[in-house]
Amino acid sequence: MNTQDILKGLGLSAVNAGACSGTEWHAAPDAPLVSSLNPATGEAIAQVRAAGAADFERVMTSAVGAFKAWREVPAPKRGEAVRQVGDALRAKKDLLGSLVSLEMGKIKAEGDGEVQEMIDMADFAVGQSRMLYGLAMHSERPRHRMYEQWHPLGVVGIISAFNFPVAVWAWNAFIAAVCGDTCVWKPSHSTPLCAIAVQRICNEVLAREKLPPVFQLLIPADNSLAERLVDDRRVALLSFTGSTNVGRRVGERVASRLGRSLLELGGNNAIIVDEFANLDLAVPAIVFGSVGTAGQRCTTTRRLLVHQSRIGELERRLVAAYEQVRIGNPLDPQVLMGPLVDAGAVRRYQAALDDARKQGGEILCGGRVLPGPGNFVEPTIVRARNDMPVVRHETFAPILYVIPYATLDEAIAMHNDTDYGLSSAIFTDRLQHAERFLSVAGSDCGIANVNIGTSGAEIGGAFGGEKDTGGGREAGSDSWKAYMRRQTNTINYSSELPLAQGIRFDLR
Repeated sequence: MNTQDILKGLGLSAVNAGACSGTEWHAAPDAPLVSSLNPATGEAIAQVRAAGAADFERVMTSAVGAFKAWREVPAPKRGEAVRQVGDALRAKKDLLGSLVSLEMGKIKAEGDGEVQEMIDMADFAVGQSRMLYGLAMHSERPRHRMYEQWHPLGVVGIISAFNFPVAVWAWNAFIAAVCGDTCVWKPSHSTPLCAIAVQRICNEVLAREKLPPVFQLLIPADNSLAERLVDDRRVALLSFTGSTNVGRRVGERVASRLGRSLLELGGNNAIIVDEFANLDLAVPAIVFGSVGTAGQRCTTTRRLLVHQSRIGELERRLVAAYEQVRIGNPLDPQVLMGPLVDAGAVRRYQAALDDARKQGGEILCGGRVLPGPGNFVEPTIVRARNDMPVVRHETFAPILYVIPYATLDEAIAMHNDTDYGLSSAIFTDRLQHAERFLSVAGSDCGIANVNIGTSGAEIGGAFGGEKDTGGGREAGSDSWKAYMRRQTNTINYSSELPLAQGIRFDLR
C-alpha cells in the first residue's frame, strides 16, 4: 500500500483544513501551511492549512453548543454512538494503522495495535455508559434520603503527543463522550494527518446518526492557540500528554483559573531482574520495552537493575538480541524498529550518549546514527550507574542503562530514586520478592508488574503515574470520574425540618 492509497482511503488530500467544528472543516485562506514529514524519509506526506484565532472561536462555540444537547442524551445512547465509532475504526484499522506508521514512524504492527487500542477503548466505554454509578447513603435525619449522582463536566480539551497520535485521544474522548462531555482535540504538530483521519471517521458516524458534534479538532501553526485552550474557562477539564516541563506549566495555568487538569507526563521506568528471574521471559520483555516505538514511549524501559550474579549472562543475551533488531521502513513487516520522530530527537540521542561516556558509562552495543535519509539510530545498551546524571533524566530514544545491584532493598531504593513514577516491573520466580516489590514499601509507580515488562498497558486498568509523571489516570477502572462532577442530593419527604448534627434553630 503506497502513501497515496493510504491518504485517499482515509479521505485526506494534499492540503487539508486544520480545524473542524461540528462536521465543518475550515481554516483561514492565508493561514500558514504545516507539512507532515515522513520520519523514515524526511519527505512531506501532505500539508495542513493551520487553524487561526477565528477558527479557535468557531470550534469552542461549537463544542459548548454541542454539550448542551449531548448532555441530555441518555448515557447508554451515548455509548451506542461510541460503539458505532468503534465499528468504523474496525473498518479502517489497516489504513489508519498504516498512517500511524507512515507519519509517526512506529512499525506497522504497533500502528495497527494502536488502532486496536482505540477499538478496545470504544468497547470499554460502551460498557461504562451503563455503569456511571453513584452511591446511596443513610441520612441521620428521619424520613430523609441521601445519594450522589454524577453529571458531565462540559468541554474537555485534549492535547496529545506524537508517540501515540490516536490512542491517547481515544482514552480521553470515548470515556468523556459516554459521560456526556464534548471534546476539543489539539494533536501534535508532528502527526496532524492522523488526527484529521480520525476526525473524519467520527464525523461520518455522527452525521449519519444525526447526533450532536461531540468531537472537535484544532491544528494551529504554533503553540499560541494551545495556550489559549489551556487558559479558556469554557474548558472544564484539560487533558495533557507530553513532557514534564510543559505539563507542569499546563497544570499551573489550569489551576490558576481553578479548572481541572489530567496530566500524563514523563517516565524513567526500570525493570529489576533478580537472582531468581527466568531470563527466557525477561529478555524479550526488556527488548520490546526498550526498543519498541524506538524508545519513544512514556512507558519505555530505560533502566535495567540486575542482580550482580546475573548481569554477565543477561548482558550477553541482550547484546545478541539487539543485534537481531531489524531497523528500517516501519511499513516493512520484517522491520522491528523504525525511525525517531525528527532530527531533534536524533540530536538528543547523540547528546545523551555523549553525556553517558563522559560520566563513566560503557556502550555495550549500538550508539550510532545510521547514514542515509530518515531519523534512524541504533538501539543502544550502556553499562552505567544509577547516580549518573544522564541516567536520572528521561531521554526519548532507544537507550537502555544496565546497572548492577547486590540486594533487593538496594534495587528498590535505586528503582524509586528518580523524579518520575510511571511504570515498573520485576522479573523473579521468588514469591516473596514479587510481593515485596508490590508492597507499600516497594515500587512507587502508578504501574507495577511482575514477570511482564514496563510497556504495553491494557485499557482495563487505569493508566498513569506519580511524582513528575503528573498523577493523572486514564482508561480503565474508575477513571471516568475525572470527566464528571459529583453532586450530593438530600431529599426530605417528611413534614418536619430537622437539621443535621442535632442543631436547633427555632423561629417564633
